[in-house]
Amino acid sequence: MPTYEFRCRTCDTVFEERRSMSASNLPAQCPDGHDDTVKLLSVFASVGGKQGSSVSGSDLASAMSTPRAGGGCGSACGCH
Repeated sequence: MPTYEFRCRTCDTVFEERRSMSASNLPAQCPDGHDDTVKLLSVFASVGGKQGSSVSGSDLASAMSTPRAGGGCGSACGCH
């Protein structure tokens, strides 16, 4: 079951809830009982490698900042 992150607009608490994808847009109540919450956008990054291997933060940053072969963003935008 996916985990969704929410922020309370009343007390600014950030909290997580595990819920089904079909319930992802339902309102959430913060741990302090406030109802004015907003679902946050979470970003997941994955770098290829052997299954079961871990990637350090510096390896991930390097992989994300290193241009791919051919340079630029890889599209026909003319940035390379």
